[in-house]
Amino acid sequence: MGALDGNGVIVTGGGRGIGKATSLLAAAEGAAVVVADNGCEPDGTGSNPAVAQAVVDEIKAAGGKAVASTGDVSTMAGAEEAVKAALDNSEHLDALITSHGVRRDTPIWEMTEEDWDSVVNGNVKGAFAMVKLATVLMRQQRAGRVVMMTSDAGLGAVGASNYAAASEGLIGMSRTVARDVGRYGVTCNAISPLARTRLFGGASEELRPPAGVMSSDEMARIQAPFPTRKWEGTGHPDDPQSVAALAVYLASEASAEVNGQLFGIRGGEVYLYTAPDIDRQILSYGRRFTMDELDEQAPRALAFGSSNPLR
Repeated sequence: MGALDGNGVIVTGGGRGIGKATSLLAAAEGAAVVVADNGCEPDGTGSNPAVAQAVVDEIKAAGGKAVASTGDVSTMAGAEEAVKAALDNSEHLDALITSHGVRRDTPIWEMTEEDWDSVVNGNVKGAFAMVKLATVLMRQQRAGRVVMMTSDAGLGAVGASNYAAASEGLIGMSRTVARDVGRYGVTCNAISPLARTRLFGGASEELRPPAGVMSSDEMARIQAPFPTRKWEGTGHPDDPQSVAALAVYLASEASAEVNGQLFGIRGGEVYLYTAPDIDRQILSYGRRFTMDELDEQAPRALAFGSSNPLR
């Protein structure tokens, strides 16, 4: 038996990268999959319905069940098309995995309104439209799984303020959705993966900043990943297939008690983020701080040991 036997599953961005790997694994685990992908370019332009259909054909050739949905999920009409396809395909919707993504990297002073809107709408509104419609059904069913792909860009990705805003927005959205739907037997979790896809074509080593420049992980005080002495899996550790198993696990009944969490994954490493904690504080004991007090206390108590990460 597969982890998703008989389940109806939608995977947005399911035609390429992490979404494709997840679609294939979900089908292999017994799900009837909707491959929802309009086949756009990484910057959100264009469309190609053959992208989703190719994955559907691959699933069917392996004996699985799948249909394509090629609408733009950042519109309500496109999201409705995907949900309708799921109901037509399996009569119910048990899991939604949002893996669509748009990037237009540029320094903030050169970023256009179109650059901002394309990324924020494509990533965040796409998740909103899909999650809204999916949870209407899941709430009625008193069961369902939502898994949202995001990224670590909000920790300080250079030249990607639009993508960083979208990524942090998805994290906050996933935590709030988890609280909204948890009482109805529905869960919502997020994954921040590191994988070699069209949105990021390099390998994990290439994320390391130049000497003397703090990385986003260092700024967020995330401990260094455990070094893999020797990779024994197939392909490269940063291939999208490395993420699919975690996504499918969170979409399965096995994760029924996991809700409102943010996971990271890099090759053979899976880790769980904590919510932000207070690191340091100064207290005024029931009154407002004055500017003189902050001038004196902030450098000693709050800013002590901090540095400009790019200086």
